[in-house]
Amino acid sequence: MIEDDEGHARLIEKNVRRAGVDNEIIPFTSGTEALTYLLGEDGSGEVSSGRHLLILLDLNLPDMTGIDILEKVKGNQHTKRTPVVVLTTTDDQREIQRCYDLGANVYITKPVDYDNFAHAIRQLGLFFSVMQVPETD
Repeated sequence: MIEDDEGHARLIEKNVRRAGVDNEIIPFTSGTEALTYLLGEDGSGEVSSGRHLLILLDLNLPDMTGIDILEKVKGNQHTKRTPVVVLTTTDDQREIQRCYDLGANVYITKPVDYDNFAHAIRQLGLFFSVMQVPETD
């Protein structure tokens, strides 16, 4: 989870748990530390090649935009298939479309309707448990 607002982070985690997801949640408050985790110190992304990840991404971060992170994750051969759920206050249609164009799987505007959020997380979990996303080069 990449979210700089501690209150939002707690609320998101609470509702992820309510959705029945008990996977480890690793919180990041800056894009820099999240990208280091996702792409490694060398930026190659190889560190994530064997990981099964789902990224919950805020667009408004203190050190970079979520768009920058989305571009780097989806542009890397080792992380491009990682599902990304954008959770942000921005409801600008151009921004939403840009996120989908860059490869975001779900875009949710805060304040979140947490019943719908929990449903979306459950559906994503079911989707990824029964479907192997094909590799594309």
